[in-house]
Amino acid sequence: MKEHIEEAIQKFRLSATGYARSERYYRGDHDLAFATEKFANTFGSLFREFALNLCPAVCDAVRDKLRITQFLTGSDDADLDTARIWQQNRMPIRAGEVHREALVCGDAYVIVWPDANGRPAIYPNRASACTVIYDEENGGTILRAAKYWRTHDRHTRLNIFYPDRIERFVTAKPGEGILTEADAFVRYRDAVPNPYGVVPVFHFANNADIGAFGRSEIEAAIPVQDGMNKAVLDMLVAMEFSAYRQRWAAGIEIEYDNEGQPVAPFKAGVDHLWLAQNPDARFGDFNTADLDQFLKVKDSFRVDIASVTGTPMYYLLPNSRSFPSGEALRKAETRFIAKVRERQAVFGQTWADVMAFALHIAGHKDVFPTTRWEDPARLSEREELENILLRKQIGISDEQALREAGYTL
Repeated sequence: MKEHIEEAIQKFRLSATGYARSERYYRGDHDLAFATEKFANTFGSLFREFALNLCPAVCDAVRDKLRITQFLTGSDDADLDTARIWQQNRMPIRAGEVHREALVCGDAYVIVWPDANGRPAIYPNRASACTVIYDEENGGTILRAAKYWRTHDRHTRLNIFYPDRIERFVTAKPGEGILTEADAFVRYRDAVPNPYGVVPVFHFANNADIGAFGRSEIEAAIPVQDGMNKAVLDMLVAMEFSAYRQRWAAGIEIEYDNEGQPVAPFKAGVDHLWLAQNPDARFGDFNTADLDQFLKVKDSFRVDIASVTGTPMYYLLPNSRSFPSGEALRKAETRFIAKVRERQAVFGQTWADVMAFALHIAGHKDVFPTTRWEDPARLSEREELENILLRKQIGISDEQALREAGYTL
């Protein structure tokens, strides 16, 4: 048993850094860089909370298309129970939270177990709080899983889930550290029997190989995001230095203070007039910095993020007019829609396993639901009506056309 505790702790520690980094970038807490150390010392505190954050758009673009419509089991009774379980657990809302966690961190988890009244309860969990061990010999099935959390009295709880039981542990002493060593854990009451023969922890792995952990949607975007932040920071620094035209004067006598330092002969301002006794004195100003190049570089990084993540440009550049028609827009979304359908297939299978386990708790054994999703490439109402008119021209009846349009006869 100790080796399974050590195994779980090691996995938690290995994954913690990656999850925390993805969460930081999604929130806009980025690693900022300046052109020189001098600029960092001068502007680091001024811009420490700055970020032109496009990471949420990369994840939210996919999440917006992941909407479950229903589960089908082939049995009316099971279908009714499936809808009831889904609504009772507030899953129309919480499923979006699971998708968001999986897209941002690469992984998300759902635990299913009977509540105090024996009804199936679905508990979404954060990626950093759970882990699973896969059986590579049998096609990547889950052998066991673990979850840890911090209690109000500063103890750390750890549960290890098996197909036949749930072992519970707690740290013997309170402490500040959450992930302590395995020797610090002792048993927390007796093991809970698992009569269902399946590990009740379900892993949502985003863009993962079989039996492997997922990858964040923003993993490829983070280096580009850093580059864009650097370009924008350089632009802000250039704006700071060139907010006012720099004046210059030549042919005037310079005075020095007691320490031998030159004294500025003029004070700039709209209410100050510059006068010189030397008739050959000359005055002028330097040109302001051209910020257009900074803006072009900034927008080029948006294109790069769209390229490496497959995100449509209108998510990253809302004011873009590069798509003149709906047909052109659909063609531009081909790669993105393919990615969404792949996520629907993978997440849909995991959701089907979740609901199959929940139905087992509710008394429906050997029922395997099918997850139905909202079409990610859904046509507009006008396009649907135009398609119906085209079908009517090739021979469908008026009654059929009205029925397809949603009208009752």
